[in-house]
Amino acid sequence: MSKDIRDTGETGHSGRISRRAEYAEATRRAVIDEARRLFSEKGYFATKVDDVASAARVSPATVYVIGGKQGLLRILVDQWSAAPEIETTRRRLEGLDDAAEIMRVVSGLTRQMREDYGDIMRVVLATAPHDPTAAEGLAIATHRYRDGTAVAARRLAELGALRDGVDADEALDILWFYFGYAGFFTLVDDNGWSHARAERWLLDAACRALLRPVGGHDA
Repeated sequence: MSKDIRDTGETGHSGRISRRAEYAEATRRAVIDEARRLFSEKGYFATKVDDVASAARVSPATVYVIGGKQGLLRILVDQWSAAPEIETTRRRLEGLDDAAEIMRVVSGLTRQMREDYGDIMRVVLATAPHDPTAAEGLAIATHRYRDGTAVAARRLAELGALRDGVDADEALDILWFYFGYAGFFTLVDDNGWSHARAERWLLDAACRALLRPVGGHDA
């Protein structure tokens, strides 16, 4: 009787499973976080599984269970390219009827993603030319990224806000020129600009390149 009470009480069987699951998730989270830090600080190729294991205070076998270096890189790509704010922004763009606001939303999300996930982007961009897993991850991320940006381009075209001769496809290419990978990193990493200054400049330049001047047709 007393044994049954111990097994089904507050610390009973279901409780033990829950705690075990919580511990497993905390361990997984620690491994991913340390892999992200080490990939960013040392580079993907210079980071060993043993380095990640030591930093996360787990065995190398645990790192391999989670996926090893390749699996961890895929997880990080998903963290960046499938972040929930991307879908939230996509839905917001679908409902906007003001071209200037659409551009502000695009530039704002670009800045947010660089601030939140720029370290992952840099790792993947640096690794992709030399590693199939990183190249595959970059291709997936770029597809997702451009697919979201295409919503803004389409809305601008539907609103008649684009310069003469610019359609939704060309608008997407121009948006990618300003808000793809290179622009923000060049201004922040190479030029030493703040994220805020980079966002303002890119927004202004992209608006001038894309949007019909106030008052009608292009000059």
